[in-house]
Amino acid sequence: MSIKPLGNRVLILMEEKKTKTQSGIIIPETANQEKTTEGIVDAVGTDEAITVKKGDKVIYDKYAGTQVKVDDKEYLLVSMDDILAIVS
Repeated sequence: MSIKPLGNRVLILMEEKKTKTQSGIIIPETANQEKTTEGIVDAVGTDEAITVKKGDKVIYDKYAGTQVKVDDKEYLLVSMDDILAIVS
């Protein structure tokens, strides 16, 4: 299944961050209380005002969008206004 955003929406593949303690224990993102705010743009909508493209790493608003799970991958569908920056 594929998702094609409409209008000014952007589909972001959410990155799962894992932190490693000094002793080598890996703590997955699900154990952290803070929500991930970075991801990779997977698809963009049809609006000409969209300034990101597929493959861009972006930072988005903490409480933005709608989470969608497709084929065991977590995505976030957000408005272009909720994207704060492109990470280079």
